[in-house]
Amino acid sequence: MDRIKTDILVSGGGVAGLTAAAAFGAAGFSVICTDPSPPVTERDAEGADHRSTAFLHPSIPVLQAAGLWSRLAPHAAPLQIMRIIDAGGPVSEPRVIKDFDAAELSDQPFGWNLPNWLLRREMVARLAELPNVTFLPGTATAKVLLREAEALATLSDGRRVSARLIVAADGRNSTVREQAGIAVKTTRYGQKALAFTVSHPVPHGNVSTEIHRSGGPFTLVPLPDRNGKPASAIVWMETGPEVARLAALPVAEFEAALNDRSCGILGPLTLDSARTVWPIITQIAERMVAPRVALIAEAAHVMPPIGAQGLNMSLADLSALLDLAIAAPGDLGSAQMLAAFERKRHPEVKARLAGIDLLNRTSMLGEPFLRDLRAGALNALYSLGPVRKTLMKAGLGVR
Repeated sequence: MDRIKTDILVSGGGVAGLTAAAAFGAAGFSVICTDPSPPVTERDAEGADHRSTAFLHPSIPVLQAAGLWSRLAPHAAPLQIMRIIDAGGPVSEPRVIKDFDAAELSDQPFGWNLPNWLLRREMVARLAELPNVTFLPGTATAKVLLREAEALATLSDGRRVSARLIVAADGRNSTVREQAGIAVKTTRYGQKALAFTVSHPVPHGNVSTEIHRSGGPFTLVPLPDRNGKPASAIVWMETGPEVARLAALPVAEFEAALNDRSCGILGPLTLDSARTVWPIITQIAERMVAPRVALIAEAAHVMPPIGAQGLNMSLADLSALLDLAIAAPGDLGSAQMLAAFERKRHPEVKARLAGIDLLNRTSMLGEPFLRDLRAGALNALYSLGPVRKTLMKAGLGVR
């Protein structure tokens, strides 16, 4: 069987992989993108991803370069304020409320939030517009053979591909990473997350809210109104057994628990989607490159969903890789290019994962004394204007 030649093989058709395929395609490279599972692009279809993604504004340029932002912006809810609430007292009530307002930094919001199923719909449509991009839903990258001059991949349908560069965006259990011999370090917290959407009577006012009590953060992220009602996406992190219990509750009982945990800040919340369960881990690859391979997104790093860091770090990976490819297209996939990518991204990834790990462990605190310390630290940090601005910039990934 003849080999199919391409500049870039993107392994993985999640949000990061689809963005990578669109970005490299828009830059003029020939791209093949594989994904073993056809993307679910309808809200109420079986298997739809009811999580949402907040694109922080440093991520917008790569979406614009990919020709995606014009498609996504009409569906996005702006995130003007990041609100942190400590409700770790003896009753489920807010005791410390602090708002981090993007207006302190610029005239732009912190970012924009969209549901993941919609992202896939718009990204797949964008790939169809690019004649140099071939998207193969339902087809996996089964095997790779890495050579100095090229990477050879065998797909699950038997086709063989010769690529100058493989971009591994195939998730936390990455086949490409495993076959490249790259080890990972994994930290487990005994946590899982429930992801779902709700409607509520009180407008969210473009405020994204993290409520800290114990077990993990409870996060409400603005969505555009649905059926004339304000709507939000929720990620509710708790211990594994507690998440299993909550996921199995009848709707009325679940909504009662939900409203207790939300402290009533948006009025009575009404469940408006299926409930999906996701494991919470931190994971980092020992390196982000191998011959003719670059790891991005969850193939390289996985973290708890705190502060909208996950996909934005993934897009920072992509942005760095894209810049290097455009600067020297003749060196695409070369050892020099990949070494530069490793130097630019791996130290930053390690530092940011350490910070998110600390924040997650802090959010899990159950002892009253330790929860009091957490509330006091939030008060102290917020009250210092320069520190507050530094924290906001760090959260955005800017200096």
